[in-house]
Formats: sequence, C-alpha cells, structure tokens
Amino acid sequence: MTSMKIGIIGVGRVGSATAFSLLREEYVEELHLMDIVPQVLHAVAEELRHAAAALRRDIEIFEYEKAEEISGVDLFIITAGFPRKTAKISRRELAGKNAKIMKDLAETLPSRNPEARYVIVTNPVDAMASVFTKFSKENFVISTGNALDTARFKAEVAYHLKVPVTKVECYVVGEHGDSMVPLWSSVKVDDLSLEDYLKKTSKTIDKKLVSERVKTAGGRIISSIGGTSYGPAGAFTEIVRSIALNERKIISIATPYHDPNITEEPVHVSWPVVVGRSIGPRIEIEITDDEKAAFEEAVKAIWNTYKNALDYLTKEE
Repeated sequence: MTSMKIGIIGVGRVGSATAFSLLREEYVEELHLMDIVPQVLHAVAEELRHAAAALRRDIEIFEYEKAEEISGVDLFIITAGFPRKTAKISRRELAGKNAKIMKDLAETLPSRNPEARYVIVTNPVDAMASVFTKFSKENFVISTGNALDTARFKAEVAYHLKVPVTKVECYVVGEHGDSMVPLWSSVKVDDLSLEDYLKKTSKTIDKKLVSERVKTAGGRIISSIGGTSYGPAGAFTEIVRSIALNERKIISIATPYHDPNITEEPVHVSWPVVVGRSIGPRIEIEITDDEKAAFEEAVKAIWNTYKNALDYLTKEE
C-alpha cells in the first residue's frame, strides 16, 4: 500500500478533526502539524499521539511553529486562517486576511516540499486556492470546494426520503458559499433518477427546503456549537484517500476553470471531477438552463472574491 506523509497547516477545529480522521487511514505514515499558537499545536499533537496509541497505529507525529521548518511532505491540507465565528459572517468576508496567509504559505512551502500536492480548506476556499496557485505556481492545487456541500446534500435527500445515504447520488457545484448550486438534475436514488424514484414510490420531497438546508448547514452548526468539524473532516479525508490510493473517485472539488466571458484568468470552481494522483477529467452532466445560469453566477462570485483578495494584497504591499 502507498504510504504518505501528510502535512496539516492549522490545527484548530477543522484541522485537528481532520488529523484525527486521518489516523485511521492505513496509508498515513507521518502527520506533520503546524500552527502559530504553540499551546494549541502541542496539545493537539499530544492528543493525537494518545489516539494513535489507542488505535494501535504507528504514525509519527511532528510539530512545527513555522511553515519554513517543514520538509519532505507528500500532501498538505491547509486549514490555517480566520474562521467564520458567527453565521452572520459570509465566507467571502474572510478573503483579504486569509489571502495574506495563503500568499505567505505559497511562497514558503514548495521549496522544501518539491513533490507535494495541496488541498486548500481555508475559506473562502475557492478563491484561496486560486491565490495559493497564483503565488506558488504549483500544478496540483485543489480546493475542497463543494465536497462537503455534496455530502450535506446527500444526507438531506436521504433523510427526507427515508433511504440509506449510500443509495443517494448527487452533486453540488459552483461556489462553496452563498452561490452554491445543488444539482437536482444529478440526483439519483437507488439507481433511479429522482423523478422516476418519486413516481415509483409515491414519495415527495421539498426541493426548496432541502436546497436551503444544504446552503445554511454550516451557519446552523456554527450558531449552535461554534463551528463545524466532523462533516468537513469526513469529506476531506475522502479527498485525501482518493489521491493517496489513486482511487479516481468522482468528487465535486474545485479546480481551475476559465470562462472568458466571466473571468480574466482561471479560478477554482467546483464540478464533479475524477480525483486521484492526477486530477481530471471533469464529468459531463446534463443540467437545466436554470442550473447553468446559477453555475455562471457562482463563477462570477468566485471571480469577484478572488479579485477582492488580490486587491487586499496589493494594498498591503
């Protein structure tokens, strides 16, 4: 089995939950943890060593307070940045401050980790992946994009139709944010199109309600317990596993996308894509005219957030 050295930049709520999830992955040989808050870094590392012992996993765990100290990592998961502290804060509002962090990491990590792949988690994640790509010049930079939103979509459809979640196939595309697009045209239940399944079972589903719940899931959880952790960790672990083991799963992540009618350069936009040691191709899905229009609005939103992030960096210079 392929073994990997995984770096996690930022071990707050999402970073630490993802690290714990990765402890159970057989291909993980080493975890390289970095955080600028020493007491958090060392406490999380200690806890993970305890968990590894309990799980009987021989994983080496390294700690760093500076990104420039890390070397030899195969894949980085970057969660570092300012989080949404309340549901009222849009992910887009974090663009400026977090772009500075992305730029610094992009200019620091590649030189000592020449073979690394990069999975960006920091919000607004699509624009931040584009910022990281711009300043790192690295080829393998993806945003986790709508992978988590797709998991939420599956969970909601399964819950409302009272079916096992493994019987549901669907995707969310566009932006991981206010303009995300749940693709109802992609929904299949028990290998049937949603329309055929509803006819066969005489069930109904409120599409508007489900779409709204998917879009507001993060905000609801933040309002109740301060932040999300398990959902992101599960979704991000699936992405890492598909890369590490070259599973070539179809996952709705964000990769560079260029529509010359909307963007002046490529930005990261989510669409179902084959994920392995290389990324692609994108999967062809027939969508409705309304979904296509909504997707184009999402591209515009990501482009504007990306431009705002670059403007912030220019003013900081």
